[in-house]
Amino acid sequence: MIPKNLLTIAVDFDGTIVDDNYPGIGSPKIFAFDTLLELQKKGHRLILWTYRYGERLEEAVEFCNQNGLEFYAVNKSYPEEKFDGKVSRKINADFFIDDRNVGGLLGWGEIYQQLLNTEKPKERKAKKGIFSFLKG
Repeated sequence: MIPKNLLTIAVDFDGTIVDDNYPGIGSPKIFAFDTLLELQKKGHRLILWTYRYGERLEEAVEFCNQNGLEFYAVNKSYPEEKFDGKVSRKINADFFIDDRNVGGLLGWGEIYQQLLNTEKPKERKAKKGIFSFLKG
Protein backbone atom coordinates (compact mmCIF):
# COMPACT_ATOMS: atom_id res chain seq x y z
CA MET A 1 0.00 0.00 0.00
CA ILE A 2 1.33 3.45 -0.92
CA PRO A 3 1.24 5.84 2.05
CA LYS A 4 -0.86 8.97 1.59
CA ASN A 5 0.11 12.57 2.23
CA LEU A 6 3.81 12.11 1.67
CA LEU A 7 5.72 15.29 0.89
CA THR A 8 8.57 16.10 -1.42
CA ILE A 9 10.76 18.61 0.38
CA ALA A 10 13.62 20.53 -1.24
CA VAL A 11 16.30 21.57 1.24
CA ASP A 12 19.16 24.03 0.78
CA PHE A 13 22.57 23.17 2.26
CA ASP A 14 24.65 26.24 3.20
CA GLY A 15 22.96 28.30 5.91
CA THR A 16 20.13 25.76 6.18
CA ILE A 17 21.46 22.30 7.04
CA VAL A 18 24.84 23.70 8.09
CA ASP A 19 26.09 27.15 9.07
CA ASP A 20 27.09 29.13 6.00
CA ASN A 21 30.81 28.70 5.47
CA TYR A 22 30.83 28.38 1.66
CA PRO A 23 32.97 27.12 -0.04
CA GLY A 24 33.78 25.15 3.12
CA ILE A 25 31.24 23.18 5.10
CA GLY A 26 29.94 24.81 8.26
CA SER A 27 28.84 23.17 11.47
CA PRO A 28 25.49 21.36 11.38
CA LYS A 29 22.53 23.51 12.42
CA ILE A 30 20.99 22.34 15.67
CA PHE A 31 18.35 19.64 15.02
CA ALA A 32 18.76 19.86 11.21
CA PHE A 33 19.88 16.27 10.71
CA ASP A 34 17.54 14.97 13.43
CA THR A 35 14.57 16.65 11.76
CA LEU A 36 15.48 15.60 8.22
CA LEU A 37 16.13 12.00 9.26
CA GLU A 38 12.79 11.87 11.08
CA LEU A 39 10.97 13.26 8.02
CA GLN A 40 12.71 10.68 5.86
CA LYS A 41 11.84 7.91 8.31
CA LYS A 42 8.18 8.89 7.93
CA GLY A 43 8.50 8.37 4.17
CA HIS A 44 8.87 11.95 2.93
CA ARG A 45 11.18 12.50 -0.04
CA LEU A 46 14.06 14.88 0.53
CA ILE A 47 15.81 16.68 -2.31
CA LEU A 48 19.07 18.53 -1.80
CA TRP A 49 18.56 21.79 -3.70
CA THR A 50 21.71 23.88 -3.49
CA TYR A 51 23.86 26.36 -5.37
CA ARG A 52 26.77 23.95 -5.04
CA TYR A 53 27.94 21.96 -8.06
CA GLY A 54 30.87 19.75 -9.01
CA GLU A 55 33.36 18.95 -6.26
CA ARG A 56 31.69 21.29 -3.75
CA LEU A 57 28.37 19.53 -4.29
CA GLU A 58 29.99 16.12 -3.87
CA GLU A 59 31.49 17.32 -0.55
CA ALA A 60 28.06 18.44 0.69
CA VAL A 61 26.41 15.15 -0.33
CA GLU A 62 29.20 13.17 1.35
CA PHE A 63 28.89 15.26 4.53
CA CYS A 64 25.17 14.50 4.64
CA ASN A 65 25.83 10.79 4.01
CA GLN A 66 28.32 10.76 6.89
CA ASN A 67 25.52 12.13 9.07
CA GLY A 68 23.15 9.36 7.97
CA LEU A 69 21.19 11.40 5.41
CA GLU A 70 20.82 10.19 1.83
CA PHE A 71 18.70 12.30 -0.49
CA TYR A 72 16.04 11.08 -2.91
CA ALA A 73 17.56 13.41 -5.52
CA VAL A 74 20.24 16.10 -5.70
CA ASN A 75 19.59 19.33 -7.63
CA LYS A 76 16.81 17.68 -9.64
CA SER A 77 13.19 16.63 -9.20
CA TYR A 78 13.83 12.90 -9.36
CA PRO A 79 16.99 10.75 -9.53
CA GLU A 80 16.73 9.93 -13.25
CA GLU A 81 16.16 13.51 -14.42
CA LYS A 82 18.65 14.76 -17.02
CA PHE A 83 19.15 18.49 -17.38
CA ASP A 84 19.42 19.49 -21.01
CA GLY A 85 18.67 23.21 -20.77
CA LYS A 86 15.29 22.81 -22.47
CA VAL A 87 13.23 22.78 -19.29
CA SER A 88 12.98 25.06 -16.29
CA ARG A 89 15.39 24.47 -13.42
CA LYS A 90 12.55 24.91 -10.95
CA ILE A 91 12.11 21.53 -9.32
CA ASN A 92 8.92 19.79 -8.34
CA ALA A 93 8.61 19.96 -4.55
CA ASP A 94 5.81 20.56 -2.08
CA PHE A 95 8.01 22.69 0.19
CA PHE A 96 11.36 24.44 0.02
CA ILE A 97 13.45 24.94 3.16
CA ASP A 98 16.04 27.67 2.69
CA ASP A 99 17.77 30.22 4.90
CA ARG A 100 16.90 32.88 2.33
CA ASN A 101 13.15 32.56 2.86
CA VAL A 102 11.31 35.78 3.53
CA GLY A 103 11.59 36.07 7.28
CA GLY A 104 14.65 33.81 7.42
CA LEU A 105 15.04 30.21 8.48
CA LEU A 106 12.71 28.97 11.19
CA GLY A 107 14.13 26.68 13.84
CA TRP A 108 14.20 23.05 12.76
CA GLY A 109 11.72 22.08 15.49
CA GLU A 110 9.22 24.60 14.16
CA ILE A 111 9.85 23.47 10.58
CA TYR A 112 9.02 19.90 11.61
CA GLN A 113 5.83 21.02 13.37
CA GLN A 114 4.64 23.07 10.41
CA LEU A 115 5.34 20.37 7.83
CA LEU A 116 3.56 17.65 9.78
CA ASN A 117 0.86 19.87 11.31
CA THR A 118 1.80 18.90 14.82
CA GLU A 119 1.07 21.04 17.80
CA LYS A 120 3.75 22.85 19.69
CA PRO A 121 4.45 21.30 23.07
CA LYS A 122 2.32 22.85 25.77
CA GLU A 123 4.16 25.15 28.10
CA ARG A 124 4.60 23.78 31.54
CA LYS A 125 3.21 25.96 34.26
CA ALA A 126 5.84 27.05 36.71
CA LYS A 127 5.40 25.70 40.18
CA LYS A 128 4.44 28.25 42.77
CA GLY A 129 7.39 29.13 44.92
CA ILE A 130 7.47 30.06 48.57
CA PHE A 131 7.36 33.79 47.78
CA SER A 132 4.81 33.65 44.91
CA PHE A 133 2.44 35.84 46.95
CA LEU A 134 4.90 38.75 46.51
CA LYS A 135 4.52 38.80 42.71
CA GLY A 136 1.22 40.48 42.62
